[in-house]
Order: sequence, then structure tokens, then C-alpha cells
Amino acid sequence: MESNGLDVGRARESLLDAALAHVPFDGWSAACLDRAAADAGLEPGLVRAICPRGALDLAVAYHRRGDRAMAARLAGADLSAMRYRDRVATAVRWRIEAASREPVRRAAALFALPQNAPVGAGLVWDTADAIWTALGDTARDVNWYTKRAILAGVHSATVLFWLGDRSEGDAATWDFLDRRIEDVMRFERFKAKVRDNPAMARILAGPLRVLSGIRAPGAAR
Repeated sequence: MESNGLDVGRARESLLDAALAHVPFDGWSAACLDRAAADAGLEPGLVRAICPRGALDLAVAYHRRGDRAMAARLAGADLSAMRYRDRVATAVRWRIEAASREPVRRAAALFALPQNAPVGAGLVWDTADAIWTALGDTARDVNWYTKRAILAGVHSATVLFWLGDRSEGDAATWDFLDRRIEDVMRFERFKAKVRDNPAMARILAGPLRVLSGIRAPGAAR
């Protein structure tokens, strides 16, 4: 689809770039969308095609831009010398660094509205999936889901902390992130002990059989 030689993908990026100047004042709102469209010189019909749900779609586009930037940075980096937990922490940090506070703050308020909460939750899940995918995760069983659910929680908590952080170089945020990752690793060590305990293995045999049938999307049963 094109309008005046400008394809939809490029038009979306131009609209988003223009919107970022207005988000601090108008939030992700209809007023922001209208002003961005005027600044970018886009026709109303094309704007409706790009953002059928209005400014909500513009906020979604901003979030996905951050995911792409994080994935591109990870693809160009060599993290092989890092411990796995440090790779995960680095990915979360780079995802946060791919965004700016005020657009994220305004988006958090938008996605907190009941009618938008499912969209916001889906975006957080997609970010966790993008991180695990970029790190080469090979889980195709129930761990595919648990890894993403846990990381989504870590990422969300760290973003909320970061929004209020005023420390030099966001040092307090990265310390907070390290503590959350350590909590996850502590839980993983506990799970390993449970699996290695014969008595617990017998108790959990039934639930584990049920869980063993769960597969990641697209994985063969």
C-alpha cells in the first residue's frame, strides 16, 4: 500500500518520529496523533490505515521499535564469554536503554487502562519472547512458557523501577535488575533440588506428566 510514493512502513516510522515530540505534552492521545500526522504531512486515510485504533497503535509501534533495536544490538554483540544470567540481564538492560522515559511513562498509563491492559500484557510477553529468541533459547516444552512469564515479570518490575530512578547512569536500576535475576536463579536452583529429591519426585509425578504434554507454539507433540 502506498500514498504519494510513501509506503506504509516508512509512513509509520515518520508518524512515530513526529509523535515523539508531542508525547511529553499530549501523551499517546488523539491530539498527539493529529499533530504528528500534520508534522509528517500524512493524509488522514493513510493515518487511519497505520493506526486503526488511533494513538494506541502508535504506542504499540513505539514499543515494537524498542524490541527491534534490542534484538539488533544483541545480534551484533558477542556475549559468549558471559554467564547465562548475565546475558539475560544485559538483554533486559539493552531493551530498557532502547526507550526513553517519558514515552514509556505515558505508554504505561495508557496500557494501564482496563480496555488496553490485554494489549500491554501482550507487548510485555512479546518483549520477553524477543529476548529469549535473541539469546538462542531452544526450549519447546512447558519451559518455553515459564521462561517468558518469569522474564516478563522481571522486565516489568525493572521498567517501573527505572521510571522513578534518578541515580547516576541509572546505576540503581541495574542493581535492582541484578537482584531480580538472582531471585530467578535462586528459584531455578530450588527447582533443581526438588527434581533431584526422590520423595518429591514421587509426589510430583502426576503433575509433571501433565506438564510434559505442553508444547511451545508450533512444536510437534
